[in-house]
Amino acid sequence: MKQVVLAAMMLLGFGKLQAQQSFLDNQKMFPKVVYAYRDKEEQLKKEFEKKGLVYPAKYIFLRSFKLDSELEIWVKNNAADTFRLFKSYRVCTLSGKMGPKRKEGDMQVPEGFYYINDFNPNSNYHLSLGINYPNISDKVLSDPKKPGKEIYIHGSCLTIGCIPLTDEFIDEVYILAVNAKNAGQDFIPVHVFPIKFGNMRSMDYLGSVTLTDSTSQRFWVDLKGAYDYFERHHRLPVVMVDSKGKYIM
Repeated sequence: MKQVVLAAMMLLGFGKLQAQQSFLDNQKMFPKVVYAYRDKEEQLKKEFEKKGLVYPAKYIFLRSFKLDSELEIWVKNNAADTFRLFKSYRVCTLSGKMGPKRKEGDMQVPEGFYYINDFNPNSNYHLSLGINYPNISDKVLSDPKKPGKEIYIHGSCLTIGCIPLTDEFIDEVYILAVNAKNAGQDFIPVHVFPIKFGNMRSMDYLGSVTLTDSTSQRFWVDLKGAYDYFERHHRLPVVMVDSKGKYIM
């Protein structure tokens, strides 16, 4: 009887320990995450300090630009603060073309407004952060049976519709995302644009595409509105979706 009671107490204690573990603690149970923190955290701290930022950031925001092959990380530490740019990473390759993802197998990188919905410390592509494609808009506008799924920001330099950063860079982005999640940011926003709308060469290219793609042109006007708002205010716009799948800011 004593042995049964002891076993039950041990199980209860283990359950309590699990409940007390933070998201960061759980992530550090995986070797790739441990190695990432070992190799990159001190460097990140120095870069934050050099830019007058407080490490670790409690809130982060990711912006990716397909044609410009960039992924930006913006950070802040209080909900009322404006975001500040921490770093831009090179996206090492791109599949598909300008325009949103609309069906499984189209090779397209999604465009629109998303958030991180998965942390994969055992990814086949080193480390990976999933985004919630298809979102509400995508579910209306994409193939109803096979819109596609499993879109990630990940390591390596291969892609079929994802955003690859190489192993070196995903280590840093993954750490920043884990820190923010651990601090309580449950929804880490990710905005994916066809281009960096402030880049005139990219704008000229996109203008040439719209000559033969009026549907995407109307879609890109909506995306640009959110891009412009953030550029002016360094705050995230409130974006909603109407019954036709159209983004409304």
